[in-house]
Amino acid sequence: MAKTRVIEIEPITRVEGHGKVTIHLDDHNNVREARLHVVEFRGFERFICGRPYWEVPVIVQRLCGICPVSHHLAASKAMDMIVGAKKLTPTAEKMRRLMHYGQIMQSHVLHFFHLASPDLLFGFDSDPESRNVIGVIDKMPELAVQGVMMRKFGQEIIKATAGKKIHGTGAVPGGVNKNLSIAERDGFLRDIGKMKKWAHGALDIARKYSLDNLMAVQAFAVFNSSHLSLVREDGALDLYHGNLRALDAGGNIIFDQVDYRRFNDYLMEEVKPWSYMKFPFIKSRGHIDGWYRVGPLSRMNTIGFIDTPEAGKALAEFKNLTRGMPNHMSLAYHWARMIETLHCVEKIEELLNDPDLQGTDLMVKGERAGEGIGVIEAPRGTLFHHYKVDENDLVTFCNLIVSTTHNNEAMNRAVKKVAQDHISGKPKITEGMLNHVEVAVRAYDPCLSCATHAIGKMPLAIELYDADGNLIDRNSQYL
Repeated sequence: MAKTRVIEIEPITRVEGHGKVTIHLDDHNNVREARLHVVEFRGFERFICGRPYWEVPVIVQRLCGICPVSHHLAASKAMDMIVGAKKLTPTAEKMRRLMHYGQIMQSHVLHFFHLASPDLLFGFDSDPESRNVIGVIDKMPELAVQGVMMRKFGQEIIKATAGKKIHGTGAVPGGVNKNLSIAERDGFLRDIGKMKKWAHGALDIARKYSLDNLMAVQAFAVFNSSHLSLVREDGALDLYHGNLRALDAGGNIIFDQVDYRRFNDYLMEEVKPWSYMKFPFIKSRGHIDGWYRVGPLSRMNTIGFIDTPEAGKALAEFKNLTRGMPNHMSLAYHWARMIETLHCVEKIEELLNDPDLQGTDLMVKGERAGEGIGVIEAPRGTLFHHYKVDENDLVTFCNLIVSTTHNNEAMNRAVKKVAQDHISGKPKITEGMLNHVEVAVRAYDPCLSCATHAIGKMPLAIELYDADGNLIDRNSQYL
C-alpha cells in the first residue's frame, strides 16, 4: 500500500482568523490532496437565539474585529424588515452608506498594505524574516505610512457614523441614531484629496504587479468558476444594496436581478466533515458544479459599470485585460480590491458633500414582521444574514452565510492547484513553496473567524493519557 505523507501549514499567516492547510503527498512527493481547514469555532448562530431583535446588530458584529461594520449593517437591514421599515430616510441610508464605504476602504487597505503587499513587493520566495509588514516599513516607509493613514481615515469615518471604530452602535432597526456634524464633515473633506491620491497609488501598485507579471498571474491558482454578487438595478456596482446576479465561467447569466430576500430559492449549503465552514452552491447547477466565487474579483466580473469616474476608468482597463470575459485569476483579486478602494474614496467624497447627512429625520417603522433577511457586499464578498423573531421579540432562528464561506470551495481548489504546481515531485520542500500555498489563500482575504459554522451539535471529546503517552480513557459528548 502506498504511503501518504502529510505536510501541515499551521497557522496560515497574514490572514484574519485561524486556519491551516494540509497537503497529502505520495511516495514520489506528488500532491494527492490539499485542503484548507478552519480550526476555530464561533457559535453566534446559536447564542443569538433568545435575544431581543434590537440587540442583534450590536451582538452579531462581534464575530469579527476587522469587518464588524459589515455584520452590523447586514443585521440592521434584516431588522429593518422586522420593524417594517421598507424605505429608510435619506439621512439614515446615506449615513449607513458612508459607514459602509469607510469600512470597505479600511479593510481593503489593511489587507493590501499589511497582509498581501510583502508577497507582491518582495516576492513569494523572499526571506520570511522581512516578508512582512515590518519589512515594508523598513524598506518602503513612505508606502507603509500611507497604508496606516488610509486605514485611519476609514476608521475615523466609521467612528463618526457608528460611534466607535470597532463594534459601533450607529445603525439600529429602522434607521440610525445619529447624523454627521458639520465639524466632522469638514475634517474629513480636508483629507479627502490626499486619500484619493494615495488610493490611486495603491491601485497603480496592484495594477502594475498584475501587468508586469502577467504570465505568472495567469498561471497562479487560475481555474474557471461562476461568480456571484449584488448589482444595482442598472447593473452598476453597489456595495450597500442591490439584487443578486450570478454568471457562469463563460460570462453567461445564471440568474439576474433576484430579490435577495429569495436567496434560499437559488442557493443551498453543503457541509463536509473536515471543516467548520459550509460549502454553498447554486441550486440549479447542483453541489458538484454549482460552487462560485464572491468578493472584489467577482464583483468586477458581474457588474456592468462603476458610477464614480476614476474607479470607472480603472474597471474598464481591468475588463479589457480579458476582453470583457470573466477574469478567473486569483491574484487579480488584489487589483480588483484596489479599484474598489478608489471607488469608496470617491463615494465618501460624494456623500460628505451631501446635505442630507446633516438631516434629523433618522428613523422609520411600519408593520411588524416575523422574518428578516439582510444582504450586503462586505469587503470579502456577499454577506447574508437571515433571522426569525417570535411574538415576544426574541430571535428564534439565525443563519449567516459570510463572504469567506462562499469562497470556501474556491480556496480549497486554489490551495490544491498551487500545491500541485509548486510542490509536486520536488525532492525538497522549501518555505517559499509553502508560502506559495499561503499566497493563494491570502488572495481571497479570508476572514476565517467569520466563516466558521456548525450544523447540529458540537462534539466535545476528552482523552486521558498516561505518562508514556498511552491512551487510558476517552469520553465524548455533544454540546
